[in-house]
Order: sequence, then structure tokens, then C-alpha cells
Amino acid sequence: MEWFKDLLWNDTVAHTILLYSIIIAAGVFLGKRKIWGVSLGITFVLFAGITMGHFGFTANHKVVEFVRDFGLILFVFSIGLQVGPGFFSSFKRGGLTLNLMALAIVLLGGVTTLIIHFVSGTSMPMLVGVMSGAVTNTPGLGAAQNTLAQVSTGVAGIEIQDIGLGYAVAYPFGVLGIILTMVVIRKALKIDSQKELDILQKEMHPPETLPEKINILINNPLVTGRSVEEISGIFGNGMVISRILHDGELLPATSGTIVHRNDIILVVAERGLVNEILEKTGTLSEMDISSKTGKLVSRRLLVTNREVFGKSLGSLKLRTRFNINITRIYRSGIEFIPSPQILLQMGDRLTVVGDEASIVKVTEQLGNSMKRLEEPNIIPIFIGILLGVILGSIPVKIPGMLHPLKLGLAGGPLIIAILLSKYGHRFSLVSYTTASANLMLREIGIVLFLASVGIMSGEKFIPTLTSGDGFIWMGYGAMITVLPLIIVGFYARIVFKRNYFEICGMLSGSMTDPPALAFANGLAQSEAPSVAYATVYPMVMFLRIFIAQLLVLLFV
Repeated sequence: MEWFKDLLWNDTVAHTILLYSIIIAAGVFLGKRKIWGVSLGITFVLFAGITMGHFGFTANHKVVEFVRDFGLILFVFSIGLQVGPGFFSSFKRGGLTLNLMALAIVLLGGVTTLIIHFVSGTSMPMLVGVMSGAVTNTPGLGAAQNTLAQVSTGVAGIEIQDIGLGYAVAYPFGVLGIILTMVVIRKALKIDSQKELDILQKEMHPPETLPEKINILINNPLVTGRSVEEISGIFGNGMVISRILHDGELLPATSGTIVHRNDIILVVAERGLVNEILEKTGTLSEMDISSKTGKLVSRRLLVTNREVFGKSLGSLKLRTRFNINITRIYRSGIEFIPSPQILLQMGDRLTVVGDEASIVKVTEQLGNSMKRLEEPNIIPIFIGILLGVILGSIPVKIPGMLHPLKLGLAGGPLIIAILLSKYGHRFSLVSYTTASANLMLREIGIVLFLASVGIMSGEKFIPTLTSGDGFIWMGYGAMITVLPLIIVGFYARIVFKRNYFEICGMLSGSMTDPPALAFANGLAQSEAPSVAYATVYPMVMFLRIFIAQLLVLLFV
């Protein structure tokens, strides 16, 4: 059994893998169990790690730090890839309001820390460590430690390592406190999660824009004798004439095709335009010409050709080149009417109508290769991570600050991932990942991060609590965590009427807390929390680091 003792206690690669496997498996399993109707999800991995660390199961410190940071990078990078395409439109819709609310949370946390300092007399360096743990912001802790090293030389009673102890004690409740705040807001305001999700879906994808197929008998002089292009121009980009039944013959609806009286046209249009289209064209036909046999067929084709990714439908001129019509685009679970300005994305599914020969040519143009879609784009992903690490390491000097600010290993990769998913095609960097692959990367990243934090905190966590001021520091951390979140969270819901899941994402981003975001994503089954998180994260990261340094500079 000597080999087994070596596996359990000796600092080897096998021991490290065993330790992480036990912590992650146990944490995920226990996280699925409900306590008072609430499950913590994968966040429980943190507490499994603390437990193992407390009982002496540790690994090489540098290895644990690497796993922690790499896990965090994988998590935030996959989040950036997921929310990137919708990030900019979301920012235009409500990004300013979300950032102002996140700013209020950061400032309230700083004010709470100051009040505790003046009322209790606790040293500011220690409180900065507690604050960093309470808001789960490791870069702020590092910046404060560096600043304190510069200004505290010769000051009695201040030890830099004390900050780390305060951080370790406050961090677990920092994670748990955000989740509890989400639960409290939902319970206190009696929020129906399913109703919120339905409202969110309607806001992001209004029902009136969903496509509807109708057969119209032409009898209105307004459109009789006009071309398909002229008729389509009357209604803008909200409709597509797919095919025409003329004198018993089924024809493709090309731009120059003339529509005659008593023709039947098959139209795919936005639901909100249907009544207007009928008023100006004719009446509903009892005949469904899409079911008629003939030369025209309908196929769903996948966009997998890198050469068309990022290009507009209008620029590709598929309709005029191949004599086909594209009637619908299916993207990220939503179906909508195509327009010439729409930019194609990898994985889009186009409904194409035309004859067999034309469909074959369009298939060659679009790719339609499921195998290619499922192949991981490893090179763009790691180039993105490389650029993210570089961006996160760039120092930004601010007048009056001893040390420059940095976005860190979380902020840099997140921003690059958002930009890469939106504009990567311009540089031949296609970062598309399937939903399952993205989820796998994200979940692996967050459990590695949580297990590492737990292992590093476990050794000192219980001793710090049971001796000295550990419980007091935890209480201070709980106040710094909960008070700003409760105030702003209720205000966002009651005054601004923001969607609950959007609030959850904003709260997680304002505390730079990936575990809380993972919990919110599990509740929502939607990308809304992730979009809100990414919207506020860059500004909050700067502010968290800035305030931690500022408090040390002003009050040491």
C-alpha cells in the first residue's frame, strides 16, 4: 500500500490530478443537492476544495496558481465567444444603464469599507484584503499588496500577508453572498423565473419579427404587372417572395419576374407585416404551392465556408447568380427573415428555394459541411488567448497612482474573445465553436478555477476563523458583499424594471465573479446574464483595482 500513500500525499503529477478529480467530482455532485430549495451548482466545488485543503491535501503552489489562472482564462474566453455577436447590440440597448448600476455597486462597496474602518478601527490594509475577497477580485488584492509594499515600509503593525488572510476568509461568502442576493431578490419580489425568461425572449426576439409563410392570390392592381423586386421594395426587408404559380406552372421568384393577376405567390414575411402585405397584394389562397411537386425544391444549408463568413448576403449576390431565394435564416435558436445587409456567421442555417442544379451550386458556395462545423478552431482560440493575456498585461498609468492598472488575466481574454467572435473573420480568424463545445470549455474552466481557489484557501481558512478576528473579518466581508448588491439589485428591479436575469448578470459582473455568473446561467438557460456580465466587466475591473489601491494610498 506504499504506492497508495505516495499517491495521496506525495507532491507528484498523479497526486495533483487525483486531488483535482476528487474535489471537482464531489463538488459538482454535492452542488446538485438542494438546501432549502436552493442548489449552489458548481460553486460547491469551492467548498469541496477548502475542505480538502483544510485536511492537508495540497499540491505544488505554483501548479495550483497556474491551474487557477488557466481555468479562469478558459471560462471568461468561452463566455466572450458566446456573447460576442450580441454584445454590441445589447450595449446600445441598455449598456449605459447597466454600467451606471455596476458603478454604484463598486462605489457603495468602497464606502462600506471606509465606514467599517472608521467605526471599528480595523486597519485599512486588512479591510482592503477583506474587500477584495468580498467582491471576489483577485487583481485588486494583488494591486493592493504591491502598493502596500511601497508605502508601508517601517509602519508598525502592518504585514502584507495579513491582506491575503482577510481575502481568504471573505472570499467564500463573497461567492455565496452574490448567489444569496439573487435568491433574496427573486423571493422577496416574487419573481417568476419562467415568466422573466419569456419576457426576455420577447424583448430580444420580438414575436412580430418571426417569419410566417403565406400563400397569396394576387388581385390588387397596386402590384399587378410589377416585378418581384418592385413588390419587395414596397415592404422593405421584411418579406421574401419565394415562388410563383403562374398559369399552373411553378416558377422561381427572381428579381425580374413579373407578377400577374390571379397568380399565387408564396411569401415568407415577418409576422407583423402579414396584414399590410395582404392589404396591398391580394387575399389568402387556399392552395399551398410549397407542397406542389415541380422543379423547385427547398433545402436547409449550413454556412461552413470560411470565405463567405462575415460577408453580407447582398454582396454574395446568390439570388442573381444561382436563380434561388433565401427565405429564412436560423441562428442561435432563432429564425428570421434575411436582408441584403445581414452578415453571415459560421453555423447559420439558410432555407434556400430553387431547382436541384441551383441548390447544388449554392451548397458549394456555402459549404454545408457538418463535419467542418464540428471541427474545433484551435488556432484562432489560442491566438485569441495569447492576445488576451498580452492585453491584460498592458499597464495603464494613472496620475497619482504608484502602480499602473491592468485588465488582468480575466479582463484581457474576455475583451479579445468578444472582439474575435465579432470581427475575427476580417483577419481569417474563425473562432466558431458549437454550443456543446463552448459549454464544455466554460465548465472545465470554472471548476478548475474554483478547485484551485479552494485548495489555496483551505489550509488557512479554518484556523483564521477559529482564532483571532477571523469571524469578525468574515462579518465585515459579508456587509461589503451584500449591502451594495441588495440596494442596487432592488433599485434596478423596482425603479428601472430591468429583467431579473439581466440583473443577475450585472450583479455577477459588478463583483467580477465567474462562479455567480455560472449560477445565473444555470437559472436562466439563456445568454442574457452573460451579456450583462460582459457589458459591465471591463469598467468594473478597472474600478476594483483602482479603488483597492486608492484606499491603501489614502488611509495607510
